[in-house]
Order: sequence, then C-alpha cells, then structure tokens
Amino acid sequence: MRYLSVFILFLFITSCDSSRVYEDYYDLEEAFWHLDSVHTFPFQIEDTTRAYNLKATFRNASSYPFYNLYFQYTLKDSSGNVLQQQLKEVDLFDPKTGEPYGSGLGDLFDHSFVLEENYKFQSTGKYALSFEQYMRRDTLPFILSVGARVEFAE
Repeated sequence: MRYLSVFILFLFITSCDSSRVYEDYYDLEEAFWHLDSVHTFPFQIEDTTRAYNLKATFRNASSYPFYNLYFQYTLKDSSGNVLQQQLKEVDLFDPKTGEPYGSGLGDLFDHSFVLEENYKFQSTGKYALSFEQYMRRDTLPFILSVGARVEFAE
C-alpha cells in the first residue's frame, strides 16, 4: 500500500509539468557509458510558433572519478539532417571542493543542462536528440543514466 501511494504521488507530480513536451531517460547497463554508445531520443514537435528549451539530463554516483563530463549532442530532423551539434563540458562536482552539484539522494545525483535555449523549429515533425561521451575512456564508470528533455520556453 505504501508503494502504491508513493507511485500515485509521483504520477501526480510529474503530470503537473505543463512545460514538458518530451522527457525520457536511458539507464546504462552496469553504470558504464561506453565510448561507442550513442543514446538517441526521438520526439515530436507539433507547434512551430513556440520556442523550446532542449536539455540533457544525467544521473551519476558519487564514485564518478572526474569532476566534469565532456559529451557531444546532436539534433537531427526526420530526414537525418544535422540541425545542431556541439561538444559540451559540464561540471558534476565542484573542481576545488569535490562537492557534488545537482539534486541528489544518498550517493546518486541528477543533473540537467541547457543545450539550446529558445530554440525555434522550422517545421513540425519528428526530431531526435542524441548524446555521446567524449571523456577519452572506453568505458566511463558511474554514469547511471542519460536523458533528454524538451520543454516550452517561457
């Protein structure tokens, strides 16, 4: 009964997010992000009159061995044309103190980073946002999930 009420509360909280257009996560097997793993998130745009914010979301354990994360994101349209592509560096921990950024519980921390702000799509249709890690390691340990969020800009 307790789990049912927590689940219902979670559904209620997430359903109240009127700015969200799309949000999904990919949980990484064994908490490793492999160098050759590209995680792609397809989404639909129905309204071209509005601006959107595109975000990357990551969950890591406190055992993550670096303070930062390099990743490349790519935004493509339904024809496979690259609309945006950029290498990003984000900090998951304070470089001097080692204190974790993001919201967390225990030794797990969630982060959300803006990729594009007030982005205007030229046409309705399907798009895809994909992520690759660029940390010079074949396997990047203690990254637990990678995600994407598309929301209406305010």
